[in-house]
Amino acid sequence: MNLHEYQARELLRRHGIPVPADAVADTPDQVRAVAQRLGGKVVVKAQVHAGGRGKAGGVKLANTPDEAAAHASRILGMQIKGLTVHKVLVAPAVEIASESYVGIVVDRGSQRPLLMVSAAGGVDIEEVAAATPEQIHRVAVDPRYGLLPHQGLGLGLRLYRNVAQARLAAEIMTKLYAACYAVGASLAEINPLATTPDGQVLALDAKIVIDDNELDRRPEIAALRDATAEAPSEVQAREAGLTFVKLDGTVGCCVNGAGLAMATMDLVKYYGGAPANFLDIGGSSNPQKVVSALRIITADPSVKAILFNIFGGITRGDDVANGIVQATQQFPIKVPLVIRLTGTNEAEAIAILTKAGFSALTDMDEAVKRAVAQANA
Repeated sequence: MNLHEYQARELLRRHGIPVPADAVADTPDQVRAVAQRLGGKVVVKAQVHAGGRGKAGGVKLANTPDEAAAHASRILGMQIKGLTVHKVLVAPAVEIASESYVGIVVDRGSQRPLLMVSAAGGVDIEEVAAATPEQIHRVAVDPRYGLLPHQGLGLGLRLYRNVAQARLAAEIMTKLYAACYAVGASLAEINPLATTPDGQVLALDAKIVIDDNELDRRPEIAALRDATAEAPSEVQAREAGLTFVKLDGTVGCCVNGAGLAMATMDLVKYYGGAPANFLDIGGSSNPQKVVSALRIITADPSVKAILFNIFGGITRGDDVANGIVQATQQFPIKVPLVIRLTGTNEAEAIAILTKAGFSALTDMDEAVKRAVAQANA
């Protein structure tokens, strides 16, 4: 679950990280009032779960409250990567001497939180990693002890020659690590971590992603979810109990089991296609899940072919087949549908599909090849 920037900033503020004052607004008049209260130059920032807000025109500087309101009137309602902006953050425009990056991410390889810093802040860290990886410095933190003082100071000195600023940065890293653990975050970033001409070190932007597995035991964090800022397909999938991630390809994938779903997407790429999504219906045998899955996939205009890859264990093939038949009766499927189905109740499933006019394959490679060919055609 993604937090908005204003939510992430407040969380950092509660953990003692220096963050400039700000307020969130959803009308130009509210923005004008906030700008008047803050005084001086302000920045108006779109609150949407998408990167590249500045490039899309969603971040603007304003010298006066009226100018801030004018910017807000253009930003509110705009689309950024398919998501509509409903709120803006208004904050003082800080005079910046330097910009750095600080982030924590779960590293599956070392099975530890990985703290990363770079003096090249204020830009997409992915670009820095690709072009100049030597500018990124890392420490894998032992979760038994947390971030040790010498580790934080060592990374701080990678950012600043000024020892006082390096110590301030080290304190911020320690508090960011604490905040990350407090909410069960899988990612927490400050970009930029800025210095000012008078020597302050401030967090000017924040991004926090919460591991969905944490939400049941942290209802106060789950309450921060803003479904209006998420892709409608992902909201529908969550409500239907499906695991779904939208991708950029043309082969819609409906699979049971995360491992098989990953293998399916790899095979789609291997045979020259591109998956349009990750969609795992799980181990349930509820046909309605299949109906919901197909409804979500067919709503994506980029999907040119749909691939079902079902290996029945707990999942019963006949229930999946019934779900496919029910879906096609409820709404039209206008792209080719390729079905690979084997395992539990396979014979019954094939009989159901055959009666409805469908054919089913049992070989995974053959099914993927056919789906890719039809999508590319």
